[in-house]
Amino acid sequence: MDRRELLFNTLVVVTATFFSYLIYFIFVQTPAAQIEAGGVAQKILYFHAPAAYAMYLSGVVCFIGSAAYLVTPTDQRDAWARAGAEVAVAFGAVMLISGPLWAKKAWGVYWAWEPRLVTTMLSVLIYIAVVVMRAFAGDGEAERKFAAALGVLGTVNLPIIHYSVQKWGGVHPQVVGKGGLKHPDMKTALFMGFGAMTLLALLLLVSRARLAIAKARIARAEEHAAGLGLLDEA
Repeated sequence: MDRRELLFNTLVVVTATFFSYLIYFIFVQTPAAQIEAGGVAQKILYFHAPAAYAMYLSGVVCFIGSAAYLVTPTDQRDAWARAGAEVAVAFGAVMLISGPLWAKKAWGVYWAWEPRLVTTMLSVLIYIAVVVMRAFAGDGEAERKFAAALGVLGTVNLPIIHYSVQKWGGVHPQVVGKGGLKHPDMKTALFMGFGAMTLLALLLLVSRARLAIAKARIARAEEHAAGLGLLDEA
């Protein structure tokens, strides 16, 4: 086993262990919130907010990979851009599903068309467009560059999500910034959630990027073999 495989396997074990303890800490040790915040349903926050952060992190990876690919195209940069978009979709889905579940219990409505939710959904839809395009539109240079441009666009929208409430108002709750976490264990659970989601994001990003790089190398090898006429002989 080489060093990279050892590091990757270590990341898998650490992530799994951290998540296991996080789930125990949230549902056994962390107290439920007041009824106005959803009671037990408020525990969704410890996954919801970190998932949003993980989507931002994945989006930044997508942006860096996409922008770098537009400057100098390489398979490695394309792989990281693609991985960033895929993982951003995964965490965006977690965020968009968990948020309404908590909102329905706490405030009686699944969805309100307010700035933060709309801009978040827009970014997730852009990343979905990148993933769908890469899956069905081919793997040519033009398709890669168009997907990279969409990846840059999706990440440029992320700061708008963050400041949308301050800029345009809205009813999205400010639990963390407004002192909604009354018990010290609530804050600990939230910080642990951020740590666990960061580890999971890194694991997924590395996994998807490695897979994309491997596929690109296989495709290059097949192209080279075809150019030499080896596939015809086979």
